[in-house]
Formats: sequence, C-alpha cells, structure tokens
Amino acid sequence: MATGPFYTSVMKQRVFQPRKMDVGAFIESGEVLEGTTPVAELPRVGEGLAEGADLARVAPVRWRVEGESVAQRVGPAHLWLVLEAEAVLPFECQRCLQPVDLPVAVSRRIRFVQDEAAAAELDANSDDDVLALSRQFNLLELIEDELIMAEPILPRHDTCPVDMEAWMSPEPAEADETEADDVPAEKPNPFAVLAALKKGGGTDEGNGGGQSK
Repeated sequence: MATGPFYTSVMKQRVFQPRKMDVGAFIESGEVLEGTTPVAELPRVGEGLAEGADLARVAPVRWRVEGESVAQRVGPAHLWLVLEAEAVLPFECQRCLQPVDLPVAVSRRIRFVQDEAAAAELDANSDDDVLALSRQFNLLELIEDELIMAEPILPRHDTCPVDMEAWMSPEPAEADETEADDVPAEKPNPFAVLAALKKGGGTDEGNGGGQSK
C-alpha cells in the first residue's frame, strides 16, 4: 500500500521543500532532490485513471530532480532543472473498458529564466520548455503536469481479459417456435385467383353458366 510523500536532499545549510521550492537557489546549488508521492495526492492525474480505481493501493510516483547551471561566454549562466519521474497507473482499456496497468515515464530538461515575459518569449522561439523562476515553486504540480502529458492516448491491454469478438457479436436469440406457429398464413391475392380462372376457361355462374365463344 502506498505511503505518504517521501523525499531526500543532502544539504549542509538548507533543505528544499518540493511544494515551496526556491527553484533558482536549488538549481545553483547543484543538489539532487528525489522522493515518492502517492497518486492520491495528484488529483489531476487521478481524474484520468480508470473509474473506481483505488488510488490508495497504487504504487506511488517516483521522481528525481537535479539543478544544472550552464555557464555562457556572454551573460549569466543558463539555469536548468532536470526532471525524471515514473509510475504504473491504472487506466481504462479503450477496447474492453476494464482497468489496465500501464507504465508512464517522464524525462525532461526545463530552463528557468528571470520572469514571465522572458519565459514566454523564449518558449515561443525555441524548442525548450521554459518557465519563470520562483521562490515558491511547486515541484509536485510540475511533476503532475508532465505525467499527464506522458499518459498513453489510447490505453489498452495487449490481450484483453475478455473475449472481445464474442462480446461485440453476441449470438442471435433462437426463434420461438410457438410464436412462429401462431402466425396466420398469407391470404391468396384475389386478382391472381381471377386471372387463373379466366386463363383456364372456367364458367361464370353469374352469367347463367354460359360459355363464351
């Protein structure tokens, strides 16, 4: 059963909290922070899982982040956060609609810049993920965002636990013989009977039994 959140950081002077992280100080420290977080504490991830899944019994998400400061010839160093996360989550199979446990893994490098304006400009003009520095950065929200984007588009079993062909094409019900016997026979067409009489030269009692010449 999953336990509460757990994280470790080796620091001589301070400990970084994942929900309220001074991300700039963390990156410049070059430290590594790693831990586990129960899926039940990631509500947006839980919304995309199989209906009725017991999140308390799902193995917690494992994650690891590391700061990386890259010196530049001109200007300040570029600050990066290296994020890795993994989990096995219960999705709803899109074929049989039964739960299916599938692995989800994240490996990202995210650049941090001084403010929102700089982040928006760089994000629009480069392939890098760019965010603004914050002293109250919620690392777990970032992990949740990345896990959601890494979820399978069409989760399904390699082999579904039910016979899908039989489930989708049930055998037709057998006809009720009693009901079939009760169906009245089709009445003859009176115009067809009249045409047959004329063709056979039958007599017409209404005309006194005379025979046409």
